[in-house]
Amino acid sequence: MSSSSEFGSIRSFFWPIHRHEMRKIVPMMIMIFFICFNYNILRVIKDVVVVTAKSSGAEVIPFIKVWVLLPMAILFTLIFTRLSNRFSQERVFYITISSFLAFFFLFIFVFYPYREYFHPHALADSMEAVLPAGLKGLVAMCRNWSFTIFYVICELWGSMVLSVLFWSFANEITKITEARRFYSLLGLTGSSSAIFSGIISNYLTNDSWEETLRSIVTLIIVFGCITMVVFRWMNKNVLNDESFEEFHKSKLELKPKKKLSMRESFSYLSNSKYLICIAILVVCYNLVINLVEIVWKDQLRQLYPSPVDYNRYMNYVTSSVGIIATIIALFIAQLIAWTGWTRTALITPVSMLITGTGFFTFMLFRHDLAEPVFALTGTTTLAIAVFFGAAQVCLSKACKYSLFDATREMSFIPLGHECKLKGKAAIDGVGSRLGKSGGSLVHQGLLMLFGSISVSTPYVGVILMLVISCWIMGIRSLGKQFAAIVGEKGREEIGEAVASESVMETGMGTGAGAVASKEEGIPGDGFQPVKAS
Repeated sequence: MSSSSEFGSIRSFFWPIHRHEMRKIVPMMIMIFFICFNYNILRVIKDVVVVTAKSSGAEVIPFIKVWVLLPMAILFTLIFTRLSNRFSQERVFYITISSFLAFFFLFIFVFYPYREYFHPHALADSMEAVLPAGLKGLVAMCRNWSFTIFYVICELWGSMVLSVLFWSFANEITKITEARRFYSLLGLTGSSSAIFSGIISNYLTNDSWEETLRSIVTLIIVFGCITMVVFRWMNKNVLNDESFEEFHKSKLELKPKKKLSMRESFSYLSNSKYLICIAILVVCYNLVINLVEIVWKDQLRQLYPSPVDYNRYMNYVTSSVGIIATIIALFIAQLIAWTGWTRTALITPVSMLITGTGFFTFMLFRHDLAEPVFALTGTTTLAIAVFFGAAQVCLSKACKYSLFDATREMSFIPLGHECKLKGKAAIDGVGSRLGKSGGSLVHQGLLMLFGSISVSTPYVGVILMLVISCWIMGIRSLGKQFAAIVGEKGREEIGEAVASESVMETGMGTGAGAVASKEEGIPGDGFQPVKAS
């Protein structure tokens, strides 16, 4: 039975929930709101802390991502696995979130107030005197080591708490008959949290950055505690009835699928042109995001050197991402039905091409355009360049959480079971790692050659245009293969189904493909693949 015939057209769109399901879905919505709220604020303040730190800048980010974040992510995964093998899921949830909140408490009351005592500025100054200018980011990473750890812990909140803890829990307790209705609401709740996080963070911002940081992180700790209280209430009052125990018991009988190694991923992808095209899309997206954001954050710091002003601007961007992502998610089903897979998939790279062209044009020709731009707009070319960079960040992230993820998941559906299962695991393994690490390594290489982000900007622009061109060609090739497999009618049917389910992607990077892959047991991003009864 469809949702519209079960609830009516209006209720099926806004609240397709039965009365007896309220005690399950409402606590889950509260949890994802607070988790995503914290995630969006942490994503902003981690950049503010490291980029505006003493003798630092945006050039520190690629060094942190490669030399600290990657090893720490592996370490956290190993620790989480050990905890999961030893303790129950409920206890692991409490231990993990409590550990994050304890560090945040220590940071705002110990590490940040006494940063001058903890940070080895004399040693860093001597290192900076003998090392090449291109390693300034590495020196800043070591100089402000507590800020570096804070950046990494904030980044891991998204992967460990949001993707692993929450979405594994949601996948564990949600039935197939509930998934489409529940995940749509959870996704929209997550995306709306971005709107509120930017507004509330700006409300808490004052002229003192240290007081602002203390207020914001205190709110994060409070919301984290509320999340654990709600989770405890669910385990005590919702997940202990007989119907859930029978459902949960049937899931425990199934073993989770093993993720492919990097070598196995490359080997499997090399045998399929179709999967290679999907991998190209994922790699190109992650490359473009990482290439542009470093340059944009460098320009943003030049425009707003104060951490207070930097934080305010980033919060406006976060709220804008939430608004755009929510609007797109509401109409994505109709968009795919009207334009088809290829044109819908092209929206993301084309929008990034247009905004990227504007960003790098005002970056590279700022001196030539300074007078006419000031005469026409009354502002500087730097401000215009930052605006185009912000537009690209807003559109790219909003499209990622709606259009990009929906079309990507849609492309897996025509494949056979084994190809779908192994192909998705391979692409999740290769695409994300190559894109994110590749972008950071490109910036490190250019910094070593040219010494600063500003000098290396023209080369970043050329690489960006090449990557987007490759991305567009990959979409066109994949679109032809996709159309040949499913045909026009099948394309529209699949598009409508996936689009309506993929609203969950708007939860600011949460659980890609959970609904579409739930019946097949496909490993989604951060999901423990289980098969619902």
